[in-house]
Amino acid sequence: MKHLSKVTDCTILDIPKIKDPRGNIAVIEEAVIPFSTKRVYYLYDVPSDASRGGHAHKNLYQFLIAVSGSFDVMLYDGADRQTITLNKPDKGLLITPGIWRELDNFSSGAVCLVLASEVYIEEDYIRDITAFELFKSRRSDS
Repeated sequence: MKHLSKVTDCTILDIPKIKDPRGNIAVIEEAVIPFSTKRVYYLYDVPSDASRGGHAHKNLYQFLIAVSGSFDVMLYDGADRQTITLNKPDKGLLITPGIWRELDNFSSGAVCLVLASEVYIEEDYIRDITAFELFKSRRSDS
């Protein structure tokens, strides 16, 4: 059951790149990430002392890329936590459903590009950490 995702299910994936002396190109095609992209958005001009995220998704997959600068992604599965620093535009973090995430420590000029498996659906969000922990404990009891 995908709701039982663990932080270890969230992995860094290589983004194929084409090296060119005029500038590199990173290419994300269907073989790179394990879902079809239905929404793309990006975070930018995030103050260094601000955090983003602070939620989980019941069904949505996300692929996060630091296209510029760096930031940290804290992942929590209800039991374990892991922090991953994203700082390379040819690497992305796959976040599976059922994982709480918080993004912080944005460098000046950082841009976080997000590819999502679904369009925005408010009902897919869990925005309260206590509700998230209850959601995870109910899934593990099933």
